[in-house]
Amino acid sequence: LEECRAWVARGAGDITLLGQNVNAFGRDKYGDGTSFPDLLRMVAGIPGLRRIRFVSAHPRDLSQETIDLFAELPQLCPRLHLPLQSGSTSMLAKMGRGYTMERYLSVVQSLRQARPDMALTTDLIVGFPSETEKEFDDTLRAIESCGFMSSFSFCYSDRPGTRASAMPFKIPREVQLERLSRLQALQNERAEAWLRSRVGMETDVLLESPSHRQDGANLWQGRDPWGDSVNVLLPEGEGRAGQFVDVRIRAARKHSLMAVPV
Repeated sequence: LEECRAWVARGAGDITLLGQNVNAFGRDKYGDGTSFPDLLRMVAGIPGLRRIRFVSAHPRDLSQETIDLFAELPQLCPRLHLPLQSGSTSMLAKMGRGYTMERYLSVVQSLRQARPDMALTTDLIVGFPSETEKEFDDTLRAIESCGFMSSFSFCYSDRPGTRASAMPFKIPREVQLERLSRLQALQNERAEAWLRSRVGMETDVLLESPSHRQDGANLWQGRDPWGDSVNVLLPEGEGRAGQFVDVRIRAARKHSLMAVPV
């Protein structure tokens, strides 16, 4: 908390709380009784702080109290990275994830009830040992049903000493790659649809750096509350890193948005 205060005093307007399972904060034996929702409320109370994010969240430990804060705290950005790994409950059990697909979907529903404009990203693994075509199809359906705006997706590979490395029925590499290609094609469609849906919206952008263009236009790259990359066309001589600018989204590119000040 003191570190957050120090950063805000130095001009930071956007802070990310980072941890391997950040929403389990306070549950270890060294905790002082402060829960993760308590911490979020305290950080949100720092004068001058406009945005809070946290990453990564574990579906197993994401409490309803934490979810409700997306409706309660205006500083809490409507974007959450919520690793899924597989859309198949049987695969999740073999992975030792500690939740079912039903539980995951319930969390997603609660998040969208708290913030209907919530943007979700995730992690996905294809070709885990013994994964069937049906179980892989469950993952494709999860991309659709959860509406992920983006995902980090990978082929399974053995890691020495892990339980999975000793499992039988390894998936051939060519099958893994074919499944990954299908998954990423679907995810790319979802990502592009998400960006198109943003056109016409007004939001604020935190400027990060100038974007050098051959035509000499004063274009700045920044991030909005949903974490999207936004290129803002500013009048000549304006713009600085760390500045918040209110904008209207004018166009969607493949991986970013174009905007002008309002």
